[in-house]
Formats: sequence, structure tokens, C-alpha cells
Amino acid sequence: MTRRDLQGQAKKMGRPWEIGKAFERSAPVGGLKPVSQTGYLDTGRIELKVNGQIRQEGDLNQMIWKVPEMISYLSEYFELAAGDVILSGTPAGVGPVVRGDVMEVNIEQLPPLSVKVA
Repeated sequence: MTRRDLQGQAKKMGRPWEIGKAFERSAPVGGLKPVSQTGYLDTGRIELKVNGQIRQEGDLNQMIWKVPEMISYLSEYFELAAGDVILSGTPAGVGPVVRGDVMEVNIEQLPPLSVKVA
């Protein structure tokens, strides 16, 4: 999620944009499965619906960097541990949501996630 208002203010003041990304409830996360159950997921449909309408869709095979590559690179700068979350971006179709909207996320082979915007 991105707070475009906060991101825009930070840009105007020449400050880091992190405040537009790192705010309360900015990164809902669904159920996790160990890689031992799924293997590394490098293909599979990704879909986001907002109020039942498809907003974003794609496939994991469209990712520029595969999961093992991201882990390897980030491990050079951070101590990664079990349970850490790496946020990599989303398919095209980013758009606004408003209070009361229901977002449904599906990634093939993983449990679905549903979030109501508060």
C-alpha cells in the first residue's frame, strides 16, 4: 500500500519516501507456507480484486528477480531470518482504494487474503 499524499509531501521536501510506504496497516500479509510445502514459487497466477473487480493480475514468472535472487542480494545488506517478509512489488494496475473497499488477494498455491479498508 502507498499513501500517495504522504509520498507526495516527502518528494516536495526532498525527503525519503518511506513514510508513504511504512504506515500502520500498510502491508497486510496472508497465511504463510514453508517452502518445504510449496517449493520456490516461480510460476502461478497473481490476482487482486477490489470489491469483486479485478484490479491487478499477472504471473509470478513475470517477476524481474526470482525469490532466491532477492534473498541472496538482500542477505548482503541485512540479516534475514525465518519469518522476515520481503516486499517485491505488484503487477500493473495500481490504483486508489477508499474506506470500506474489500481487497481480495490470490496467489496460486498460497492461502487467499481478504482485507477491508478501514
